[in-house]
Amino acid sequence: MTDKNDNNNLISKAAHDILTLARSLLIVRLRFLDIAIGRLELTPADGGTFATNGTRIVYNPKHVVISYKKENEKPARDYLHMVLHCIYSHMFTGGLESPELWDLACDIAVESTINDLGLDVTDSSVTPAQTAETSRLLTEVNMLTAEKLYHHFLTSGISESETARLRTLFTADDHSCWHGPKQRSTTDGSEEKDFSNDTGRDDEEDDSTIEMPLPEIGEEWKEIAEKVEDALETLFKEQGDEEGGLIQNLRAVNRERYDYTSFLKKFSVLGETLGVNDEEFDYIFYTYGLKLYKNMPLVEPLEYKESRRIREFVIAIDTSASTSGDLVQRFLQKTYNILKSTESYFSRVNIHIIQCDADIQEHVKITSEEEFDRYISRMDILGLGGTDFRPVFSLVDKLTEAGEFSDLRGLIYFTDGYGIFPAYKPNYQTAFVFIDDEYGDPDVPPWAIKLVLQDDEI
Repeated sequence: MTDKNDNNNLISKAAHDILTLARSLLIVRLRFLDIAIGRLELTPADGGTFATNGTRIVYNPKHVVISYKKENEKPARDYLHMVLHCIYSHMFTGGLESPELWDLACDIAVESTINDLGLDVTDSSVTPAQTAETSRLLTEVNMLTAEKLYHHFLTSGISESETARLRTLFTADDHSCWHGPKQRSTTDGSEEKDFSNDTGRDDEEDDSTIEMPLPEIGEEWKEIAEKVEDALETLFKEQGDEEGGLIQNLRAVNRERYDYTSFLKKFSVLGETLGVNDEEFDYIFYTYGLKLYKNMPLVEPLEYKESRRIREFVIAIDTSASTSGDLVQRFLQKTYNILKSTESYFSRVNIHIIQCDADIQEHVKITSEEEFDRYISRMDILGLGGTDFRPVFSLVDKLTEAGEFSDLRGLIYFTDGYGIFPAYKPNYQTAFVFIDDEYGDPDVPPWAIKLVLQDDEI
Protein backbone atom coordinates (compact mmCIF):
# COMPACT_ATOMS: atom_id res chain seq x y z
CA MET A 1 0.00 0.00 0.00
CA THR A 2 2.87 2.30 0.86
CA ASP A 3 4.58 1.60 -2.46
CA LYS A 4 1.35 2.44 -4.32
CA ASN A 5 0.98 5.72 -2.44
CA ASP A 6 4.60 6.59 -3.10
CA ASN A 7 4.12 5.86 -6.78
CA ASN A 8 0.98 8.05 -6.91
CA ASN A 9 2.84 10.84 -5.16
CA LEU A 10 5.67 10.64 -7.69
CA ILE A 11 3.17 10.75 -10.57
CA SER A 12 1.36 13.73 -9.01
CA LYS A 13 4.61 15.63 -8.52
CA ALA A 14 5.81 14.82 -12.03
CA ALA A 15 2.48 15.95 -13.55
CA HIS A 16 2.54 19.21 -11.61
CA ASP A 17 6.13 19.87 -12.69
CA ILE A 18 5.25 19.11 -16.33
CA LEU A 19 2.31 21.55 -16.33
CA THR A 20 4.30 24.22 -14.49
CA LEU A 21 7.01 23.92 -17.13
CA ALA A 22 4.39 24.04 -19.89
CA ARG A 23 2.93 27.23 -18.42
CA SER A 24 6.38 28.85 -18.22
CA LEU A 25 7.22 27.92 -21.82
CA LEU A 26 3.94 29.36 -23.08
CA ILE A 27 4.42 32.63 -21.19
CA VAL A 28 7.93 33.01 -22.65
CA ARG A 29 6.70 32.34 -26.22
CA LEU A 30 3.40 34.25 -25.92
CA ARG A 31 4.03 37.32 -23.79
CA PHE A 32 0.74 38.90 -24.90
CA LEU A 33 -1.09 35.96 -23.27
CA ASP A 34 0.73 36.03 -19.94
CA ILE A 35 -2.25 37.33 -17.95
CA ALA A 36 -4.49 34.65 -19.46
CA ILE A 37 -2.02 31.77 -19.08
CA GLY A 38 -1.37 32.63 -15.44
CA ARG A 39 -5.04 33.10 -14.58
CA LEU A 40 -5.91 29.39 -14.23
CA GLU A 41 -5.11 27.42 -11.08
CA LEU A 42 -3.86 23.84 -11.38
CA THR A 43 -5.90 21.21 -9.52
CA PRO A 44 -5.22 17.44 -9.71
CA ALA A 45 -8.08 14.95 -9.89
CA ASP A 46 -8.55 11.19 -10.22
CA GLY A 47 -9.78 10.04 -13.63
CA GLY A 48 -10.58 11.99 -16.77
CA THR A 49 -8.14 14.04 -18.81
CA PHE A 50 -8.31 17.85 -18.59
CA ALA A 51 -11.14 20.27 -17.88
CA THR A 52 -11.50 23.99 -17.18
CA ASN A 53 -14.34 26.23 -16.06
CA GLY A 54 -12.48 29.51 -16.50
CA THR A 55 -11.14 29.46 -12.94
CA ARG A 56 -9.14 26.25 -12.72
CA ILE A 57 -7.57 23.56 -14.84
CA VAL A 58 -8.48 20.21 -13.35
CA TYR A 59 -6.17 17.48 -14.62
CA ASN A 60 -5.54 13.78 -14.18
CA PRO A 61 -1.84 13.37 -13.22
CA LYS A 62 -1.59 9.97 -14.93
CA HIS A 63 -2.97 11.41 -18.16
CA VAL A 64 -0.45 14.27 -18.05
CA VAL A 65 2.53 11.94 -17.51
CA ILE A 66 1.41 9.50 -20.22
CA SER A 67 0.86 12.36 -22.69
CA TYR A 68 4.29 13.78 -21.90
CA LYS A 69 5.94 10.41 -22.49
CA LYS A 70 4.27 10.10 -25.90
CA GLU A 71 4.95 13.69 -26.98
CA ASN A 72 6.82 16.14 -24.79
CA GLU A 73 4.90 19.07 -26.28
CA LYS A 74 1.41 17.61 -25.68
CA PRO A 75 0.79 19.01 -22.16
CA ALA A 76 1.77 22.53 -23.27
CA ARG A 77 -0.52 22.24 -26.27
CA ASP A 78 -3.42 21.05 -24.12
CA TYR A 79 -2.75 23.83 -21.61
CA LEU A 80 -2.92 26.45 -24.38
CA HIS A 81 -6.01 24.70 -25.76
CA MET A 82 -7.87 25.38 -22.50
CA VAL A 83 -6.56 28.93 -22.16
CA LEU A 84 -7.93 29.72 -25.63
CA HIS A 85 -11.31 28.25 -24.68
CA CYS A 86 -11.40 30.80 -21.85
CA ILE A 87 -10.22 33.74 -23.98
CA TYR A 88 -12.82 32.90 -26.63
CA SER A 89 -15.55 32.58 -23.92
CA HIS A 90 -16.52 29.14 -25.21
CA MET A 91 -17.84 27.88 -21.88
CA PHE A 92 -20.02 30.94 -21.27
CA THR A 93 -22.53 30.26 -24.07
CA GLY A 94 -25.84 28.76 -22.97
CA GLY A 95 -29.10 27.68 -24.60
CA LEU A 96 -27.42 25.57 -27.27
CA GLU A 97 -29.41 23.35 -29.60
CA SER A 98 -26.56 20.84 -29.76
CA PRO A 99 -23.91 21.03 -27.00
CA GLU A 100 -21.98 18.21 -28.68
CA LEU A 101 -21.58 20.15 -31.93
CA TRP A 102 -20.69 23.28 -29.98
CA ASP A 103 -17.94 21.37 -28.17
CA LEU A 104 -16.56 20.14 -31.49
CA ALA A 105 -16.68 23.63 -33.05
CA CYS A 106 -14.84 25.09 -30.04
CA ASP A 107 -12.11 22.43 -30.20
CA ILE A 108 -11.56 22.96 -33.92
CA ALA A 109 -11.37 26.74 -33.44
CA VAL A 110 -8.70 26.58 -30.73
CA GLU A 111 -6.65 23.82 -32.39
CA SER A 112 -6.66 25.82 -35.62
CA THR A 113 -5.38 28.85 -33.70
CA ILE A 114 -2.60 26.79 -32.09
CA ASN A 115 -1.52 25.53 -35.51
CA ASP A 116 -1.54 29.10 -36.86
CA LEU A 117 0.78 30.21 -34.07
CA GLY A 118 3.32 27.55 -35.12
CA LEU A 119 5.09 27.28 -31.77
CA ASP A 120 7.76 24.64 -31.28
CA VAL A 121 6.55 24.04 -27.71
CA THR A 122 3.09 23.04 -28.97
CA ASP A 123 4.12 21.02 -32.01
CA SER A 124 2.19 17.79 -32.43
CA SER A 125 1.99 14.74 -34.65
CA VAL A 126 -1.69 15.53 -35.30
CA THR A 127 -0.91 18.96 -36.79
CA PRO A 128 -0.73 17.82 -40.46
CA ALA A 129 -4.05 15.95 -40.22
CA GLN A 130 -5.70 18.86 -38.42
CA THR A 131 -4.38 21.35 -40.97
CA ALA A 132 -5.81 19.28 -43.80
CA GLU A 133 -9.23 19.28 -42.12
CA THR A 134 -9.21 23.00 -41.33
CA SER A 135 -8.17 23.80 -44.92
CA ARG A 136 -11.17 21.78 -46.12
CA LEU A 137 -13.48 23.55 -43.66
CA LEU A 138 -12.25 26.94 -44.83
CA THR A 139 -13.70 26.17 -48.25
CA GLU A 140 -17.11 25.80 -46.56
CA VAL A 141 -16.81 28.40 -43.75
CA ASN A 142 -15.08 31.73 -44.37
CA MET A 143 -13.66 31.94 -40.84
CA LEU A 144 -12.88 29.25 -38.26
CA THR A 145 -14.60 30.71 -35.22
CA ALA A 146 -16.65 28.45 -32.97
CA GLU A 147 -19.85 30.34 -33.83
CA LYS A 148 -19.43 29.93 -37.57
CA LEU A 149 -18.35 26.31 -37.35
CA TYR A 150 -21.27 25.49 -35.04
CA HIS A 151 -23.76 27.15 -37.40
CA HIS A 152 -22.21 25.27 -40.34
CA PHE A 153 -22.46 21.90 -38.56
CA LEU A 154 -26.08 22.55 -37.60
CA THR A 155 -27.15 23.52 -41.10
CA SER A 156 -25.07 20.98 -43.03
CA GLY A 157 -26.44 17.99 -41.14
CA ILE A 158 -23.08 16.50 -40.16
CA SER A 159 -23.29 12.75 -39.53
CA GLU A 160 -22.54 11.08 -36.20
CA SER A 161 -19.61 9.17 -37.70
CA GLU A 162 -18.09 12.38 -39.09
CA THR A 163 -18.61 14.12 -35.75
CA ALA A 164 -16.85 11.23 -33.97
CA ARG A 165 -13.97 11.32 -36.44
CA LEU A 166 -13.42 15.07 -35.97
CA ARG A 167 -13.70 14.76 -32.20
CA THR A 168 -10.94 12.16 -32.20
CA LEU A 169 -8.74 14.52 -34.18
CA PHE A 170 -9.40 17.80 -32.33
CA THR A 171 -10.59 17.03 -28.77
CA ALA A 172 -8.11 17.70 -25.96
CA ASP A 173 -10.24 18.30 -22.87
CA ASP A 174 -13.58 17.51 -21.26
CA HIS A 175 -16.35 20.13 -21.57
CA SER A 176 -18.87 18.42 -19.28
CA CYS A 177 -18.89 21.18 -16.69
CA TRP A 178 -19.81 23.75 -19.36
CA HIS A 179 -23.23 22.18 -19.81
CA GLY A 180 -24.01 21.00 -16.29
CA PRO A 181 -23.58 17.64 -14.50
CA LYS A 182 -23.91 14.74 -16.90
CA GLN A 183 -22.01 11.75 -18.25
CA ARG A 184 -20.52 12.00 -21.70
CA SER A 185 -19.30 9.27 -24.02
CA THR A 186 -15.96 9.13 -25.73
CA THR A 187 -15.64 8.57 -29.45
CA ASP A 188 -15.01 4.86 -28.96
CA GLY A 189 -18.27 4.41 -27.03
CA SER A 190 -16.71 4.04 -23.56
CA GLU A 191 -17.73 6.27 -20.70
CA GLU A 192 -15.61 9.37 -20.17
CA LYS A 193 -14.97 10.76 -16.72
CA ASP A 194 -17.21 13.71 -15.93
CA PHE A 195 -15.33 16.35 -13.94
CA SER A 196 -18.49 18.33 -13.25
CA ASN A 197 -19.94 16.20 -10.46
CA ASP A 198 -17.56 13.37 -9.58
CA THR A 199 -13.81 13.00 -9.45
CA GLY A 200 -13.57 9.41 -8.27
CA ARG A 201 -12.97 10.37 -4.63
CA ASP A 202 -15.28 9.77 -1.70
CA ASP A 203 -14.50 13.00 0.15
CA GLU A 204 -17.39 15.42 -0.43
CA GLU A 205 -15.09 18.35 0.27
CA ASP A 206 -12.61 17.29 -2.44
CA ASP A 207 -11.10 20.39 -4.03
CA SER A 208 -10.81 18.65 -7.39
CA THR A 209 -14.56 18.92 -8.08
CA ILE A 210 -15.01 21.43 -10.91
CA GLU A 211 -18.06 23.65 -10.89
CA MET A 212 -19.94 25.10 -13.85
CA PRO A 213 -18.52 28.39 -15.19
CA LEU A 214 -19.77 31.46 -13.31
CA PRO A 215 -21.09 34.54 -15.17
CA GLU A 216 -18.76 36.88 -13.27
CA ILE A 217 -15.78 34.79 -14.44
CA GLY A 218 -17.07 35.22 -17.97
CA GLU A 219 -16.96 39.00 -17.57
CA GLU A 220 -13.39 38.76 -16.31
CA TRP A 221 -12.37 36.75 -19.37
CA LYS A 222 -14.02 39.29 -21.67
CA GLU A 223 -11.78 41.96 -20.17
CA ILE A 224 -8.75 39.72 -20.63
CA ALA A 225 -9.73 39.05 -24.25
CA GLU A 226 -9.98 42.79 -24.97
CA LYS A 227 -6.52 43.37 -23.51
CA VAL A 228 -5.08 40.51 -25.55
CA GLU A 229 -6.67 41.87 -28.74
CA ASP A 230 -5.21 45.34 -28.12
CA ALA A 231 -1.75 43.86 -27.50
CA LEU A 232 -1.98 41.70 -30.61
CA GLU A 233 -3.07 44.51 -32.91
CA THR A 234 -0.14 46.62 -31.70
CA LEU A 235 2.21 43.70 -32.29
CA PHE A 236 0.89 43.11 -35.82
CA LYS A 237 1.34 46.77 -36.72
CA GLU A 238 4.89 46.86 -35.39
CA GLN A 239 5.99 43.63 -37.08
CA GLY A 240 3.84 43.85 -40.20
CA ASP A 241 2.57 40.30 -39.69
CA GLU A 242 -0.62 38.97 -41.24
CA GLU A 243 -3.53 38.57 -38.87
CA GLY A 244 -4.15 34.93 -37.98
CA GLY A 245 -6.90 32.89 -36.38
CA LEU A 246 -6.24 34.26 -32.90
CA ILE A 247 -7.03 37.88 -33.74
CA GLN A 248 -10.01 36.85 -35.87
CA ASN A 249 -11.50 34.83 -33.02
CA LEU A 250 -10.82 37.66 -30.58
CA ARG A 251 -12.65 40.13 -32.78
CA ALA A 252 -15.57 37.74 -32.92
CA VAL A 253 -15.58 37.50 -29.12
CA ASN A 254 -15.03 41.19 -28.41
CA ARG A 255 -17.35 42.72 -30.97
CA GLU A 256 -20.44 44.33 -29.51
CA ARG A 257 -23.51 42.14 -29.59
CA TYR A 258 -26.84 43.70 -30.48
CA ASP A 259 -30.39 42.75 -29.62
CA TYR A 260 -32.32 43.53 -32.80
CA THR A 261 -35.63 43.21 -30.95
CA SER A 262 -34.66 45.96 -28.47
CA PHE A 263 -33.23 48.02 -31.29
CA LEU A 264 -36.47 47.89 -33.29
CA LYS A 265 -38.44 49.08 -30.27
CA LYS A 266 -36.55 52.36 -30.43
CA PHE A 267 -38.77 53.16 -33.40
CA SER A 268 -41.95 52.79 -31.35
CA VAL A 269 -44.47 55.52 -30.59
CA LEU A 270 -46.95 56.23 -27.82
CA GLY A 271 -50.53 55.30 -28.62
CA GLU A 272 -53.72 54.24 -26.93
CA THR A 273 -54.59 50.55 -26.76
CA LEU A 274 -57.64 48.90 -25.30
CA GLY A 275 -57.00 47.34 -21.88
CA VAL A 276 -57.21 47.96 -18.14
CA ASN A 277 -54.70 50.58 -16.98
CA ASP A 278 -53.65 49.32 -13.56
CA GLU A 279 -51.07 52.08 -13.09
CA GLU A 280 -53.71 54.85 -13.05
CA PHE A 281 -56.32 52.99 -10.99
CA ASP A 282 -57.03 54.05 -7.37
CA TYR A 283 -57.87 50.96 -5.33
CA ILE A 284 -58.76 53.01 -2.21
CA PHE A 285 -61.80 54.67 -3.79
CA TYR A 286 -62.71 51.43 -5.55
CA THR A 287 -62.82 49.33 -2.33
CA TYR A 288 -64.45 52.18 -0.35
CA GLY A 289 -67.28 52.24 -2.88
CA LEU A 290 -67.77 48.50 -2.61
CA LYS A 291 -67.92 48.77 1.19
CA LEU A 292 -70.26 51.79 1.24
CA TYR A 293 -72.63 50.79 -1.55
CA LYS A 294 -72.20 47.01 -1.45
CA ASN A 295 -71.57 46.14 -5.14
CA MET A 296 -71.23 49.71 -6.42
CA PRO A 297 -67.60 50.96 -6.80
CA LEU A 298 -66.98 54.70 -6.79
CA VAL A 299 -64.49 54.45 -9.66
CA GLU A 300 -63.88 52.02 -12.48
CA PRO A 301 -60.46 51.28 -13.99
CA LEU A 302 -59.65 53.09 -17.22
CA GLU A 303 -60.36 50.87 -20.23
CA TYR A 304 -57.47 52.22 -22.24
CA LYS A 305 -53.80 52.78 -21.61
CA GLU A 306 -50.76 54.18 -23.34
CA SER A 307 -48.13 51.73 -24.47
CA ARG A 308 -45.17 51.81 -26.79
CA ARG A 309 -46.24 50.27 -30.07
CA ILE A 310 -44.75 50.38 -33.54
CA ARG A 311 -47.05 52.37 -35.84
CA GLU A 312 -45.12 54.07 -38.65
CA PHE A 313 -41.73 53.44 -40.16
CA VAL A 314 -39.94 52.51 -43.38
CA ILE A 315 -37.99 49.34 -44.18
CA ALA A 316 -35.60 49.91 -47.07
CA ILE A 317 -33.85 46.92 -48.62
CA ASP A 318 -30.67 47.12 -50.63
CA THR A 319 -31.21 44.71 -53.52
CA SER A 320 -27.89 45.28 -55.25
CA ALA A 321 -25.95 42.34 -56.66
CA SER A 322 -23.71 42.23 -53.59
CA THR A 323 -26.61 41.57 -51.20
CA SER A 324 -27.84 38.00 -50.81
CA GLY A 325 -31.53 37.44 -51.52
CA ASP A 326 -31.74 34.77 -48.82
CA LEU A 327 -30.36 37.20 -46.22
CA VAL A 328 -32.82 39.89 -47.30
CA GLN A 329 -35.78 37.58 -46.86
CA ARG A 330 -34.56 36.35 -43.48
CA PHE A 331 -34.03 39.93 -42.30
CA LEU A 332 -37.53 40.95 -43.35
CA GLN A 333 -38.99 37.81 -41.78
CA LYS A 334 -37.23 38.53 -38.47
CA THR A 335 -38.42 42.13 -38.53
CA TYR A 336 -41.93 40.89 -39.27
CA ASN A 337 -41.78 38.38 -36.39
CA ILE A 338 -40.73 41.12 -33.97
CA LEU A 339 -43.54 43.35 -35.16
CA LYS A 340 -46.09 40.59 -34.62
CA SER A 341 -44.91 39.93 -31.08
CA THR A 342 -46.99 40.95 -28.09
CA GLU A 343 -46.77 44.59 -26.98
CA SER A 344 -45.09 45.78 -30.16
CA TYR A 345 -47.73 45.94 -32.85
CA PHE A 346 -50.76 48.16 -33.49
CA SER A 347 -53.76 46.59 -35.17
CA ARG A 348 -53.42 49.26 -37.87
CA VAL A 349 -49.95 50.30 -39.03
CA ASN A 350 -48.36 52.38 -41.76
CA ILE A 351 -45.23 50.52 -42.79
CA HIS A 352 -43.57 51.13 -46.15
CA ILE A 353 -41.24 48.51 -47.64
CA ILE A 354 -38.95 49.82 -50.37
CA GLN A 355 -36.62 47.72 -52.51
CA CYS A 356 -33.84 49.71 -54.12
CA ASP A 357 -30.51 49.09 -55.87
CA ALA A 358 -29.46 52.19 -57.83
CA ASP A 359 -33.16 53.03 -58.36
CA ILE A 360 -36.45 52.28 -56.63
CA GLN A 361 -37.51 48.78 -57.67
CA GLU A 362 -40.59 48.31 -55.49
CA HIS A 363 -42.62 50.33 -53.01
CA VAL A 364 -45.29 48.59 -50.94
CA LYS A 365 -47.48 50.06 -48.20
CA ILE A 366 -48.50 47.76 -45.33
CA THR A 367 -51.45 48.73 -43.11
CA SER A 368 -52.31 45.46 -41.36
CA GLU A 369 -50.95 42.11 -40.29
CA GLU A 370 -52.87 40.41 -43.11
CA GLU A 371 -51.19 42.59 -45.72
CA PHE A 372 -47.78 41.85 -44.21
CA ASP A 373 -48.56 38.09 -44.36
CA ARG A 374 -49.48 38.33 -48.03
CA TYR A 375 -46.38 40.36 -48.87
CA ILE A 376 -44.00 37.95 -47.12
CA SER A 377 -45.57 34.95 -48.86
CA ARG A 378 -45.10 36.40 -52.37
CA MET A 379 -42.01 38.56 -51.92
CA ASP A 380 -39.49 38.63 -54.77
CA ILE A 381 -36.09 40.32 -54.68
CA LEU A 382 -36.00 42.93 -57.45
CA GLY A 383 -33.05 44.85 -58.84
CA LEU A 384 -29.59 43.32 -58.40
CA GLY A 385 -27.86 46.36 -59.91
CA GLY A 386 -25.59 48.95 -58.25
CA THR A 387 -26.18 50.59 -54.87
CA ASP A 388 -27.41 54.15 -54.31
CA PHE A 389 -29.18 55.00 -51.05
CA ARG A 390 -30.36 58.44 -52.15
CA PRO A 391 -33.50 57.39 -54.11
CA VAL A 392 -35.04 55.89 -50.97
CA PHE A 393 -34.59 59.09 -48.97
CA SER A 394 -35.97 61.17 -51.84
CA LEU A 395 -39.06 58.95 -52.00
CA VAL A 396 -39.62 59.11 -48.23
CA ASP A 397 -39.30 62.91 -48.32
CA LYS A 398 -41.94 63.09 -51.06
CA LEU A 399 -44.25 60.78 -49.11
CA THR A 400 -43.83 62.92 -45.99
CA GLU A 401 -44.60 66.13 -47.90
CA ALA A 402 -47.70 64.46 -49.35
CA GLY A 403 -48.97 63.69 -45.82
CA GLU A 404 -48.41 59.95 -46.02
CA PHE A 405 -46.84 59.90 -42.53
CA SER A 406 -48.24 61.55 -39.42
CA ASP A 407 -45.39 60.58 -37.09
CA LEU A 408 -42.63 58.74 -38.94
CA ARG A 409 -40.31 57.34 -36.27
CA GLY A 410 -37.56 56.18 -38.56
CA LEU A 411 -36.13 54.35 -41.52
CA ILE A 412 -34.27 51.04 -41.31
CA TYR A 413 -32.00 50.36 -44.28
CA PHE A 414 -30.74 46.79 -44.70
CA THR A 415 -27.54 46.82 -46.75
CA ASP A 416 -23.96 45.65 -47.17
CA GLY A 417 -22.84 49.29 -46.88
CA TYR A 418 -21.29 49.78 -50.30
CA GLY A 419 -23.27 52.64 -51.83
CA ILE A 420 -23.82 56.40 -52.09
CA PHE A 421 -25.20 58.02 -48.94
CA PRO A 422 -27.32 61.21 -48.88
CA ALA A 423 -25.38 64.36 -48.11
CA TYR A 424 -28.03 65.71 -45.74
CA LYS A 425 -29.56 64.59 -42.44
CA PRO A 426 -33.23 63.55 -42.78
CA ASN A 427 -35.90 64.70 -40.33
CA TYR A 428 -36.35 61.19 -38.94
CA GLN A 429 -34.12 58.59 -37.35
CA THR A 430 -32.17 56.47 -39.81
CA ALA A 431 -30.48 53.17 -39.07
CA PHE A 432 -28.29 51.17 -41.45
CA VAL A 433 -28.30 47.46 -40.64
CA PHE A 434 -25.30 45.53 -41.95
CA ILE A 435 -24.56 41.86 -42.22
CA ASP A 436 -20.83 41.55 -41.80
CA ASP A 437 -19.23 38.10 -41.76
CA GLU A 438 -15.71 39.49 -41.46
CA TYR A 439 -16.30 41.47 -38.26
CA GLY A 440 -15.51 44.70 -40.06
CA ASP A 441 -16.58 48.22 -39.20
CA PRO A 442 -18.53 49.78 -42.10
CA ASP A 443 -18.73 53.57 -42.31
CA VAL A 444 -22.00 55.49 -42.15
CA PRO A 445 -22.75 59.24 -42.09
CA PRO A 446 -22.49 60.85 -38.63
CA TRP A 447 -26.28 61.37 -38.48
CA ALA A 448 -27.08 57.68 -38.99
CA ILE A 449 -27.29 54.80 -36.52
CA LYS A 450 -25.17 51.76 -37.34
CA LEU A 451 -26.22 48.24 -36.42
CA VAL A 452 -23.92 45.34 -37.36
CA LEU A 453 -25.41 41.85 -37.17
CA GLN A 454 -23.98 38.47 -38.10
CA ASP A 455 -25.60 36.03 -40.44
CA ASP A 456 -26.57 33.67 -37.61
CA GLU A 457 -28.23 36.52 -35.67
CA ILE A 458 -31.01 36.79 -38.24
